[in-house]
Amino acid sequence: MKRIGRLLLVASGAAAAAATALRYRSDLADARLAAGRGSLIVDTDVGLIEYAERGTGVPLLSIHGAGGGFDQGLANATEFADEGFFRIIAPSRFGYLRTPVPPDASSAAQADAHAALLSKLNVAKAIVLGVSAGARSAVELAVRRPDLIAALILIVPGLYSPTSPVSVDSSRGSKFAFWAVSVGGNFAWRAAEMIAPSILVRFVGVRPELAAAAPQSERERVISIVAAIQPLSLRSAGINIDSSPDLHELPLQRIDAPTLIVSARDDLFNTLPAAEYVASKIAGAKLVVYDAGGHLLVGPREDVRETIGGFLAAAGLAPASHEAIASAR
Repeated sequence: MKRIGRLLLVASGAAAAAATALRYRSDLADARLAAGRGSLIVDTDVGLIEYAERGTGVPLLSIHGAGGGFDQGLANATEFADEGFFRIIAPSRFGYLRTPVPPDASSAAQADAHAALLSKLNVAKAIVLGVSAGARSAVELAVRRPDLIAALILIVPGLYSPTSPVSVDSSRGSKFAFWAVSVGGNFAWRAAEMIAPSILVRFVGVRPELAAAAPQSERERVISIVAAIQPLSLRSAGINIDSSPDLHELPLQRIDAPTLIVSARDDLFNTLPAAEYVASKIAGAKLVVYDAGGHLLVGPREDVRETIGGFLAAAGLAPASHEAIASAR
């Protein structure tokens, strides 16, 4: 009887493992389909670029952060702007999804690729939204091609700071996550999602306890952002580029477009010093700092949205209702 019991236990465990493997393969297939849906590839003067568009109106170039692609760019723009008023243009940066890695994958070269995409789409001027690592090529674009910038918005910017550089969490869990990224480990990432999601929450720059204490909608948002990094293998080349940036001082004083910069004191990527530095160098730049929120601005998200709306309305680039709301705060 004991032997039969052991056999039943082994069979039960094998069945559970098989079911988990089937679910993983199904989830990964769905993620691959989603990552290839809704985008186009255009041949520009600087090479192939994947991008997607949504909406009509004032052009808004949404430059995604690490772990993203055009899909994250669309999500960021929709989260922070009124989709019905803007023509959102969301490229996949070098190494993400279907945009290849060129010999020169610097932020300056990426900025040139953004300019080439706008030219291909006949966009003379755009609002530029750069989030996290996407702020690097956003700023480079504003420096190199100020004629293209209607307004510049930098959210938790992973930029140069002379005093306290952006950094990554050094915990053992984050080291595991970086290993998964370096090898493009889809299964390792999925396993961490299921077994220890707090590791990945910390890896994306948010204290797990902050996410756990947030309203359910915010918790679900954080988990959805973590899940959306899959398939990791289609994004790992870009993440590896972003993980070893050549951050250096830029002639920020050349930027004369209206500029808004947002960060949080508890961002685990330490973007606040860079945000403060950039704000001090760009004439008239507005800096908004939240005490809590982490890299994903968990909690003040709606306030950020209204702040952006008010900023763009004041620049004549969004409905005046946003300006009224911002003035009332």
